Amino acid sequence: MVVTDAGEARGYRPSATMPFVAEFRRQASRRRTQLALGFMVLLPLIILIAFQFDSGGDDDNGRNEFASLVELATTGGLNFTLFSIFVSASFLLVVVVALFCGDTVASEASWGSLRYLLAIPVPRARLLTVKLVVALAYSALALLLLAGTALLAGTLRYGWSPLRSTVAAELEPTEGLLRLLAVLGYLAVVLLVVAGLAFLLSVITDAALGAVGGAVLLWILSSILDQITALGALRDFLPTHFSTAWLGLLSTPVQTDDVVRGCISAISYATLFWGLAFWRFTRKDITS
Repeated sequence: MVVTDAGEARGYRPSATMPFVAEFRRQASRRRTQLALGFMVLLPLIILIAFQFDSGGDDDNGRNEFASLVELATTGGLNFTLFSIFVSASFLLVVVVALFCGDTVASEASWGSLRYLLAIPVPRARLLTVKLVVALAYSALALLLLAGTALLAGTLRYGWSPLRSTVAAELEPTEGLLRLLAVLGYLAVVLLVVAGLAFLLSVITDAALGAVGGAVLLWILSSILDQITALGALRDFLPTHFSTAWLGLLSTPVQTDDVVRGCISAISYATLFWGLAFWRFTRKDITS
């Protein structure tokens, strides 16, 4: 091996280690990735099948609370997509994003392969960057698969009809599609908080389940605190306070004030968590 005056092996380029495509393919071969993405495709189909067995009765306790939403969901592909997003946004998507971002580093540590990656050597900052970008890419892919499958299945079953909701007038299909894309964009931004928190916990702990579960539990805790009106203005600083602001994108006219605040809050929290993750990992003693 030829060593340069700087002490590096000749031909060694830190930017060439651990390429994004290789990591993306590696994560694609993992069973948890396949199951998570597969479930994103399967969920709209399960909902669609469940609607076919709906007897239309209202004997079940609590059913009337969602009866109007179910009726809207069966009036067109756009409405079915909106319903699928509505029932998934508060928990399922949180779990999926936490899974991709919380498992990425902690799993390497639990397998004992993290120190070997750094011994290649892969710079720590580059390893974290590639891991994070791949995790975010799969999180975005999961969101798109859910919405895309719901739109395709719903359109084939219920047709291409105007978008209707309980907070807005009827929207033409083209405008309704644009509104749904805006909703997906906002949800992607809000979920960056989950991604940042799960990624930070993934760096701190060697237990992937702890990182994933910790991020989900803290998100749930924030949601519970947000319901306590006695906290007053303090609730505005909770990461979940603006998590449902995407409903304003469906209103007529569009309400963007909370959407802007939600984006600022989410990006701020995500940047803080990612910054702490990089700071911790670059100083951490890697023994596993």
